[in-house]
Amino acid sequence: MILASLIAAFLGSLVGLGGGMILVPILIFLHNNITGFEWATTQSIVAITLVAMIFTALSSLRAYLKIKTVDIKTGIILLTGTIPGSILGTWLNGVLDTSNFSLYFGIFLVLMFLLLLIDREKLGQIRKPKKTDKIREFEVRGETYTYHVSILVGFFVSFMIGTLSALFGIGGGIIAVPAMVILFGMPVHIAIATSMFMIFFASLFSATTHALSGNVIWGYALFFIIGAILGGTLGSRVNQLLKGKALEWILRILILVMAGQLIFGN
Repeated sequence: MILASLIAAFLGSLVGLGGGMILVPILIFLHNNITGFEWATTQSIVAITLVAMIFTALSSLRAYLKIKTVDIKTGIILLTGTIPGSILGTWLNGVLDTSNFSLYFGIFLVLMFLLLLIDREKLGQIRKPKKTDKIREFEVRGETYTYHVSILVGFFVSFMIGTLSALFGIGGGIIAVPAMVILFGMPVHIAIATSMFMIFFASLFSATTHALSGNVIWGYALFFIIGAILGGTLGSRVNQLLKGKALEWILRILILVMAGQLIFGN
């Protein structure tokens, strides 16, 4: 359990995607094939994944705050719809047919794989903000970046993040990072760090909602928390040493393999 959480947290923090989309399929596979994981029902998988992501995001966020790549103001704007979205996602998680959960999540991973094919760095370089009084300016290591963040679009994006985070047990970074680059013209390295800021609060609220619903099995969750702290810390450090494109391709292939297993497997 610690190893599964560590791997998910490491990869998730490495590219700013949270790790939930990695940990959930792993737990589904273990539940279906390994003795001793009978406890891993749909609701408990999502709930424990969200708890683990709180500590993944917190560990990563500490590193990104030190190098000052987190746009806190934009992160707060993009959190406005997270709470109502999380409430909706938690409700959907309880009413959807759980026997088809693997199929739902597999289809979702295919969509996320397609999003990851977008060249986010190129889009971030090509897209330039319009000259208005609402342009955001953000300085990182002496270089100033400008981009425009729409409050209305931000609310919609954060609502989707909150809903999918609670429904599937993902951190929402897979949606947040491409959205910030494509819709707002935000530089990729700022988008990744800001995504981890959002993931922390989105996961915190969604996990609390699941905990109040009795979905968190704390005896098992503690093992995943340990792995999340170790993986999140390691991932954020390696992030500053390796090129992101090679790692993203590894993640794309991994996501596609997991999606195929969930959709076409037992």
